[in-house]
Amino acid sequence: MEKVRIGIIGAGLRSGIAKYWHDPDGKSVVVGVADVSMERLKEFQEKINEDAYITTDYRELLERKDIDAIAVLSPDHLHEEHAIASLQAGKHVYCEKPLAITVEGCDRIIETAKKTGKHLMVGFNMRYMSMYQTMKGIIDSGVIGDLKAVWVRHFVGFGGYFYYHDWHGNSKNTTSLLLQKGSHDLDVIHWITGKYTKKVSAFGGLDYFGGSQPNTLTCPTCDIKDTCPEASLHTLTQCAFREEIDVEDNNMVIMELEGGIKASYLQCHFTPDYQRNYTFIGTKGRVENNDQDGKVYVRTRKSNSWHEFSDVTYDMKKEKGSHGGADPKITNDFVELVLNNKQPLTTPFAGRMSVAVGCAATESIRSGGKVIDVSPGPSITYV
Repeated sequence: MEKVRIGIIGAGLRSGIAKYWHDPDGKSVVVGVADVSMERLKEFQEKINEDAYITTDYRELLERKDIDAIAVLSPDHLHEEHAIASLQAGKHVYCEKPLAITVEGCDRIIETAKKTGKHLMVGFNMRYMSMYQTMKGIIDSGVIGDLKAVWVRHFVGFGGYFYYHDWHGNSKNTTSLLLQKGSHDLDVIHWITGKYTKKVSAFGGLDYFGGSQPNTLTCPTCDIKDTCPEASLHTLTQCAFREEIDVEDNNMVIMELEGGIKASYLQCHFTPDYQRNYTFIGTKGRVENNDQDGKVYVRTRKSNSWHEFSDVTYDMKKEKGSHGGADPKITNDFVELVLNNKQPLTTPFAGRMSVAVGCAATESIRSGGKVIDVSPGPSITYV
């Protein structure tokens, strides 16, 4: 195989990543796309490939002999169905995070990949962001000593628009936003520490969104659209205060990782700004990022060496491409995986473990904060 022919399941907002795969003069090309909306399919053709085959039945994509791989970009609760069907059809699979919305669903996908012998890759694009690669490199160098604590604060400034004006706001579609949104951060914690979470305790609530508005209400038709602070008049337009919304918008998770590392993850969806703040603390110092200013700070403490007197600030350079330059890299890694069996920065098992932590934390929240053991899975794999 010299060129990977890719089919896309899901022509929604995340389908913009397909532009990096459609390179007729390169190593991959997008030849088909499936979605339940003909309008979105037409828009996909206009933006990505006007000659792409389109269908409202994803199974028609899987029957095509001119498709080698499938990118599953559909809503979270459909990942399991779409990934398994694609693998069983003999296609390699790129699956956006979260891998599934249950641990059992993740395990079924991974088992199917093993049985079919097809490649399975999870879309953890934060592993491809230079800021977090820099932090991992610093920690791996040993300059802050043995890692003991991780603090992550996630200010989701656009949380209302992206997660409460559409299907994300209902737990039947997501389990909770500790999977859809949090799986990135939980994975980065696992990746940078090199350890998986063993148990969690968590608290959370639906503190701002949700309410008593009809499930059929949309912002453009609402009488208070001109004064409502959460009014959304384009693309995602369902009322953010409708009755069916039941996923927490304010979450706090405490984790104990292998080796005794303590970690915390805080996620809020009604903050005015958007940023992720990571702090890693070791026995000799700490590393912290500022993603708004594009900086990573290294602070050292008593070490009886020159390190004690030489704090360092890393200035991150601007990169081309969406998600801070990560999307071109992760899409290329999938092509290299299929063409040359080159292993990417992510693993299916890592995808499974971020879901396992998100599910355990959600269970803890909805049971009053009790400690929940994280399902370890059939094996532990670090790559």
